[in-house]
Amino acid sequence: MNTGVPVLEIGGSHVTAAVVSPAAGSVEGVYRAGLDSKASADSVIAELCEAARKLPLARGLAVALPGPFDFEAGIAWYALDKFAALHGHDLGRSLRDRLGLDQVVFMNDAEAFTVGEWSAGGLRGLDRCAGVTIGTGIGSAFLDDGRVVRTGDTVPPGGELYRTSFGGRPIEDWISARAILRRYAEELGSPPPRGTGVKEIAEAARAGDAVAKSALVGAFQVLSDALVPWLERFGASRVVLGGSISGAFDVVADVFPFPVGATADTEHSALIGAAEHYLRSTASEN
Repeated sequence: MNTGVPVLEIGGSHVTAAVVSPAAGSVEGVYRAGLDSKASADSVIAELCEAARKLPLARGLAVALPGPFDFEAGIAWYALDKFAALHGHDLGRSLRDRLGLDQVVFMNDAEAFTVGEWSAGGLRGLDRCAGVTIGTGIGSAFLDDGRVVRTGDTVPPGGELYRTSFGGRPIEDWISARAILRRYAEELGSPPPRGTGVKEIAEAARAGDAVAKSALVGAFQVLSDALVPWLERFGASRVVLGGSISGAFDVVADVFPFPVGATADTEHSALIGAAEHYLRSTASEN
């Protein structure tokens, strides 16, 4: 494991630590723990450090996490709900100081996922391709020979689909966990049973529930329609979907008129992509 890259993958309710070898597509020594994203900054950082200490840290640390975040400077800009206590905090400095590290390299989690899929997954070796993660919101990345493209008129602003609109509304009002639940309730004509999430809606659709399938198909149809013009401009040959809601892909696969698939493991791919980014970043500095 000493030849691999130590990586933290941070989500809204968990942190995963692993040693990753991107070239081999291997993820070893996986440690996963719950993470209270609504806790104080000191508490969140302490939990991250506890996870990181499970790893051999001589080579520094790679971190994949969601935005809003200044990935170059290592400063968090979360403002609502999850990780709000970290707003304006120099997370890079805190991790370096507490863990005794010279270097911490950050990467957007959706970009890490897509690069990981390009390195060792469903996008392997493709010249131009894209990844979209769907959960509480939408993440995206557009790759040119494995490199993330964030500028130019062939990709959404910053390469981020969530910053676009569809039908006069933000895209996440159409395709996200909350959007699908709202659509399902509207089509059902009443609030769904307590504890219902997208996973349960997908299970109901597979069991023949027409309302559940309609809610899912409608949401993913918007995603498909929103993606088509960007994929054509960028020249992407394939898309891979990740995130918790990608588990419903089998129910909605027919709405997509372009080559697309769902990942086998979003977290695994994000770990590999973050490690790949770390190796590229450190190589460019040497």
